[in-house]
Amino acid sequence: MRTRHTFTSTNSNFKAQLLQWSQQFEEVVWLDSNSHQQQYSTYDVVLAVDAFTCMSTDSHQAFDQLQEYQTITKDWIFGYLTYDLKNDLEQLTSEHADGLEFPELFFFQPKKLFLIKDDVVEMQYLNMVDDEFESDLKDIAALEFCEKEEPSKKVSIQMRLTQEQYVDKVNTMLAHIHRGDIYEANFCHEFYAKQAQLDPLETYTKLNSISKAPFAAFFKNHQHYVLSASPERYLKKIDQKIISQPIKGTATRHKDQLVDDVLKTELQKNPKERSENIMIVDLVRNDLSRTAKKGSVSVEELCGLYTFEQVHQLISTITSKVDANIPPVQILKTTFPMGSMTGAPKISAMEIIEDLEETKRGLYSGSIGYFTPSGDFDFNVIIRSILYNVDKKYVSYSVGSAITSKSDPLKEYEECLIKARAMKEVLEN
Repeated sequence: MRTRHTFTSTNSNFKAQLLQWSQQFEEVVWLDSNSHQQQYSTYDVVLAVDAFTCMSTDSHQAFDQLQEYQTITKDWIFGYLTYDLKNDLEQLTSEHADGLEFPELFFFQPKKLFLIKDDVVEMQYLNMVDDEFESDLKDIAALEFCEKEEPSKKVSIQMRLTQEQYVDKVNTMLAHIHRGDIYEANFCHEFYAKQAQLDPLETYTKLNSISKAPFAAFFKNHQHYVLSASPERYLKKIDQKIISQPIKGTATRHKDQLVDDVLKTELQKNPKERSENIMIVDLVRNDLSRTAKKGSVSVEELCGLYTFEQVHQLISTITSKVDANIPPVQILKTTFPMGSMTGAPKISAMEIIEDLEETKRGLYSGSIGYFTPSGDFDFNVIIRSILYNVDKKYVSYSVGSAITSKSDPLKEYEECLIKARAMKEVLEN
């Protein structure tokens, strides 16, 4: 079904040329590790373009439809899961305004696929287009970069909530926590602009150069774009091993190395930040146990400290083993939405989130990733990401933080601004 071509590339511009070449297609998924040496990384870069088949649906029976598509295709498929697929899993709704209007689930089978690890490039083309690989390589190599004569127009970003409104809503959430309705919930709010005109590739390139995140993604489906600098993995399957790596716990970076080291140490020892992380670890352990072999759920790393361009983060790694006969989509279905973007208990947290947030999350706090022909998969968490609908001229990014009994609403608000910094800088020049 696919023909493979493998070669070694020492061209330092090859990645940039490849991404630029991909823009001619209506369906694009670009996944870039930015050379982060993650323990469970398989590829440095993956590019999938040009749909041969695809599926797009709302939340009704979405996971069943995805399982059918994945089973019938038995090939590489790439796509996304929006947060609102929660409505397929529980008696929940999403009634808020939606300026982006993304389909709630979308996957496609690419005609052309590039897998890069170190200097080795593997091209996997469907047989119907295999005679194009040589001309494609020539076209990619011929691409040259030149500075745009005019910089992109500044996008004037609005906040969905004022600081006062945000604090009031967090206080309401704290009342739920003190009453015992929930232990923790991730409360998010939107930054947006109407009548926005972006160059998606230029915007992604700038965002990626600032953030250099390990789960960065450029996604295009006709008029819908995702420009992601995500630092977080949602879920990965390697054979019968499942890996989840939730992020909870954030501290800003500082240019002074001594001050930055102090901030790292304070984060690692901060009881509030650690408790956020540990609560979500417990939730993930419970989610994974629904498909795991008995006794196989394990916490490989608890509250590990990781440093990114703008922030320090606490990341935990939880793993499990599953039987080979469990459908891969079932593993996603029993863990979605990810605990780091919901709260504990999960269903109660999602109900309260829906009541307090002002906009439909859509793909924010959802996931982009892929399935392999063997049923392995890898999915990120859509955070630190710009979402854009070209036809609607609507651009949006959202940020959030975990609210616990020890939360200070003003400090949570400040944390959100820190997380929004890179997106704001890119859009407002």
